Amino acid sequence: MNTEKVTARRLTAGEASELGLQDGIFVSAEMSGLPLDCFAPAFLTEPGENFEGKSFRAKTIFGDEIHVLPDNAEERGIWIADKAGEEIEVLRSAGVLLNLALFVPDGSMESLQSLYAAARDAFGAGIVQRWSEETVAVPDVKVDLYEEPARGRKNTNSQNRDRRALDIYPTRVRFLEPSDGWRFIVEPHKEIVDDTPTI
Repeated sequence: MNTEKVTARRLTAGEASELGLQDGIFVSAEMSGLPLDCFAPAFLTEPGENFEGKSFRAKTIFGDEIHVLPDNAEERGIWIADKAGEEIEVLRSAGVLLNLALFVPDGSMESLQSLYAAARDAFGAGIVQRWSEETVAVPDVKVDLYEEPARGRKNTNSQNRDRRALDIYPTRVRFLEPSDGWRFIVEPHKEIVDDTPTI
């Protein structure tokens, strides 16, 4: 998350009603219920004159739409850049949170430390973090992981059943949920052999 200090002032509802769609503003950077103690660059979704005392609707550069009551002291309100104002923290860019489960053949601690060090080198020491770490021993073999309808058809050749191939490693089952009405099927992996004659 990259932020910068910006000098800005808070607008009243009257001042906000004079804003157009092209006017850059700052609103709360809270996104999808994640409270962030800073502001995000944004634009109104309709000209300010259309709101007539209702909440103002703004869309941040991160795609989040929020409703703001500028005069409500309990909200962060709408801010605009102004050299005579006060300093606020503005979110300029945000990364992506990846939740990874890694399968490491011959999973020694040296291998895991090497992976961690390489990730920190690639993305930055302050970016890559291990929030939780669980080591699970799994056989170093491939399996075929499928989904099939929970009520499988009886007397049906397994080759003709409705199924969806998902993965070839057994650890994935621990992190996946089957689709509604489907169940997981795990079978020994079979390499696909193409017997089509070639010339």
